[in-house]
Amino acid sequence: MRKIILYIATSLNGKIARQNGSVDWLDKINHPEGEDYGYARFYDRIDTTVMGNKTYQQVLSFGVAFPYKDKLNFVLTRNKNLTKDQNVSFISEDVISWARSLKAMKGKDIWLIGGGELNTLFLNADLIDEIIKHIMPITIPDGIDLFAGKPQERLFTLKSQKAYPSGVVELNYKL
Repeated sequence: MRKIILYIATSLNGKIARQNGSVDWLDKINHPEGEDYGYARFYDRIDTTVMGNKTYQQVLSFGVAFPYKDKLNFVLTRNKNLTKDQNVSFISEDVISWARSLKAMKGKDIWLIGGGELNTLFLNADLIDEIIKHIMPITIPDGIDLFAGKPQERLFTLKSQKAYPSGVVELNYKL
């Protein structure tokens, strides 16, 4: 069975974005030449992305081409009028049943991109198999938590960790 992997960056204080959804603070992090913090290796592991509609709108606001065109992309939304656009298919049905069916299909792993509400929904339904979290050496005053709302208690096991000279720390957990 495929894994759903939450691959994400957070601030030191656990925020994944500013309150307005912006991730401009990531641009302040030192990115040494050629260092992608394992992104290319991770990206090769997946063939599908899943994100919430707010996250999708934020990705579209970057002013560049949609970055995941070579993957199968889904946006989970409450808006039943959205079905498909040039980048993604919109899912508004029973998200938990849909996600379980997606996991059961043949293919590579699935990237849960976020945001916080969707992360909590998947966590509470035991749909997250692995978390690859990059802690960035910055705090942001107000923002969106990694798990918004009321996440249920879950115990993860640390698979690996890596500290980069830039101050970024990568933690890899499995459920």
